[in-house]
Amino acid sequence: MSELIAFVGVGNMGNPMAENLMKAGKKVKVFDVSKKMIEKAKEKKMEVVESIDALITKQVTTVITMLPEGKNSKEVYLGSDGIINKVSKNCLLIDCSTIDIQTSIEIGKKATEKGIKMIDAPVSGGVMGAQKATLNIMAGGTKEAFNLALPLLKIMGKNIFHAGELGSGNGAKICNNMSLGITMIAASESLMLAKRLNIDIKKVHEIMKNASGN
Repeated sequence: MSELIAFVGVGNMGNPMAENLMKAGKKVKVFDVSKKMIEKAKEKKMEVVESIDALITKQVTTVITMLPEGKNSKEVYLGSDGIINKVSKNCLLIDCSTIDIQTSIEIGKKATEKGIKMIDAPVSGGVMGAQKATLNIMAGGTKEAFNLALPLLKIMGKNIFHAGELGSGNGAKICNNMSLGITMIAASESLMLAKRLNIDIKKVHEIMKNASGN
């Protein structure tokens, strides 16, 4: 069976990720609830369908989702018309959404119960990283599922990590975001201190970039 990828969620991140798969020669069909995002996908010459029903057929070999929140992933996968009830057991599920660990595990458990392989694979690197295919991708799931997904992940990203069991991808992403947040707060406080000391903030920023503060 030839590979057919169903991509759900072609927003600012999903659009370039799906485009990179398409540029790599993969057959990709896409869907988004936003008409604006669908129009942008059409501008990129992507094959667009009008509903999840039209997207998720038995011919699909991989589903990739890039959605805003856990509730969106849960609805798309586990809802009354959810993906897990539509795909065959040979289909691989890859949720690239950054969502809560509990929801990620819940979706993965339901997939496993039906004999479907799934990984959670949130990304880091922003829109630029998505466009340049230099994303950092943190995946959680069985080694078998990860290895199956790896060729596709390598098309969309540069640094690919297998963090552990299902849910570990989102767990690792949370740890990364926490570190980033703390660092941003520390940098902001440092610059505010510079201001209170009547030191040019731009100068301090330049110093921090070139010293241990970096």
